[in-house]
Amino acid sequence: MPGGSCWLQGIFESPLQPQADIRSWRRLWAQMDGERTMKLSLQSPFLKKPSSSVSSPSSPSWSLEMLLRRLRSIEEKQEDNFTRVLDAVGEFGRFQRRLTAFTFLPSMLTAFFMFIDRFSLVDQLPYCNTSWILAVGPHLTVAQQLNLTLPRAPNGSFQRCLMYVPVPLDLDTIIRFGLNHTDICQDGWIYPDSKIRSLVNEFDLVCDQQPDKALLQAIFMAGILTGSFIFGFICDKMGRYLTILLSLLGLAIFGFGTAFVSSFHQYLFFRFAVSQAVVGYTIGSLSLATEWLVGEHRTHAIVLAHCLITIGIVFLVGLAYTIPHWRLLFLVGGVPIFPLICCVWVLPESPRWLMTRGRIEEAKQVLCYAARVNKRTIPPGLLNELQLSVKKVPKASVLDFYTNRHLYKVTLVMGCVWFTVSYSLYTLALRLLELGGMMALFGKIAPSLLGVPARLCGLFLLEQFGRKWTLAVTFVQATALYLLLLFLPPEMTSVIILVVVFGHFSLGTAISVFFIYTAELLPTVLRATGLGLMFASWAAGAITSLIITSNVKSLLPLFLCCVFSSMALCFSAVLPETQDQPLWDTLEHFTKSGFQKETPQSTSDSSFWRSREDSVLVPPKDSGSDYLSEEAAKNTILNVQNLKMSSLVSIPSDATLGTFEALSQPRHSQESGSSAP
Repeated sequence: MPGGSCWLQGIFESPLQPQADIRSWRRLWAQMDGERTMKLSLQSPFLKKPSSSVSSPSSPSWSLEMLLRRLRSIEEKQEDNFTRVLDAVGEFGRFQRRLTAFTFLPSMLTAFFMFIDRFSLVDQLPYCNTSWILAVGPHLTVAQQLNLTLPRAPNGSFQRCLMYVPVPLDLDTIIRFGLNHTDICQDGWIYPDSKIRSLVNEFDLVCDQQPDKALLQAIFMAGILTGSFIFGFICDKMGRYLTILLSLLGLAIFGFGTAFVSSFHQYLFFRFAVSQAVVGYTIGSLSLATEWLVGEHRTHAIVLAHCLITIGIVFLVGLAYTIPHWRLLFLVGGVPIFPLICCVWVLPESPRWLMTRGRIEEAKQVLCYAARVNKRTIPPGLLNELQLSVKKVPKASVLDFYTNRHLYKVTLVMGCVWFTVSYSLYTLALRLLELGGMMALFGKIAPSLLGVPARLCGLFLLEQFGRKWTLAVTFVQATALYLLLLFLPPEMTSVIILVVVFGHFSLGTAISVFFIYTAELLPTVLRATGLGLMFASWAAGAITSLIITSNVKSLLPLFLCCVFSSMALCFSAVLPETQDQPLWDTLEHFTKSGFQKETPQSTSDSSFWRSREDSVLVPPKDSGSDYLSEEAAKNTILNVQNLKMSSLVSIPSDATLGTFEALSQPRHSQESGSSAP
């Protein structure tokens, strides 16, 4: 049929469309390839299952399939170049060790500033300031002064927020007849039994001015909520290095600077800003370590960072019981931030992020610097393969979390996981504090005591079972502990404490797991923004726990722990395993590699095409006759957009077969034959 050769010759003779959308022609080609296979298998006896005598490279069906396979092979090869470059740089040499140290050492300071509220807002025993009586009795002791000027409660103790109204009488008259009229404290409060200087006795945060600690935690979590969006956007748009630098500056200004506040409202504002800096640093450091380190070294580094956080909590506890003044506590704890800022120049930018922004030369310079530090050499040919045209710079925005179905699923599931762990962790901590006495003190140091063993246990499980199954194990264990707490009677205090401690242990393991899992699931172009959304879910879970626990005095908070944990366990089953898998840089690569399942062939030729796939994707070293060049493949696919779908039904003619045979010849054969008549 002459029509068959006309449309096919038009494919190869038409020029390459400069503005062609690669995704459009890829979808179009897949659609045409499937329709061509179905229709020709029904109408053309020429293309039925070939025997060994007709499976030559010049077969038209095999050539069309070869174009698609060749194009996929080219794309996968380009996407794998960066992993090979990192292998050439060295998996965990001197550069990576230095990167890990300078990236995660500030984690101890972030823990310090996160939990310092528990030691700067220590409860004090206040009494109304009644120094007016010293004018008539200057030699009175503190006990005598309180006995004469403060009313007593029914249990015999002095009332803390009431005092007797001053009267113009002499001391003997006051001692003989006493005082009768009471009023609220007029001249402030005194703290005769206090041995430390905290915010409470600094700003008289007692009686009607006593702050709600749940509200303080909510303000801190609100800072994490807003900071997660701000720094997630900055990290993806301006880079990981700049995010870390801005976060450390924020810790220096608002963390160290908290020691100089002059009012409690200023303190609250500084704590709000510190929480933003903490989440910004966590997002930047986690993204940078994830994109520089590979394999098990990434897991070890992130687990080490979490161990440093628990060490920071221990450092805070020891410092708080040594230094009796809250201002001095902020000063001493915040001093190490300044040398860390001076050393931040050692940290390089993420080459993966540079490539997604089209800054290839900068990415090459960073990789070469890392290789020099490791005393390694990157082959020049391998670096040249990192070239990326401007048209291929991936475009992504926060709207992709809604429009991209697979990214939406990952975000929803991991958001549920982060919300559940946060809600459960704060609920158990508040449950421990409700026991009072020594248990309140134990609740402050329990996370630091259990943190390192929990992280090391998580590291073992990650290496043995992978991310997905380790997360499932921790959720199953946590759910069982929640159910046990629901049925334990309140009198069994020791057993309740033991179960809560094991619950902290399980949640500590889960935190390390989902930090690693989330960072590996998200693509590079939106990794920081996605982590920001996860931290927003964490803050939402903490705020929900604080609100429910403070308003509902029943088993409802624990019951919700069981419900949320079961839901997170079920939802996480749909996520793919990421252990020993390469990171995804673009949304297209993320969708294809992480979630797109292989579609089975519907024609009788499926086994034949699958048997030919390896020979198409991996060309033999000594023969190039069966493979199209990259340029020829792209020219062919791009010009398919000009075809009419109805022409696919026609049976190829002899002229068509000749065109495919010419296209399938090696390039050197075509060039040598062009001079012949």
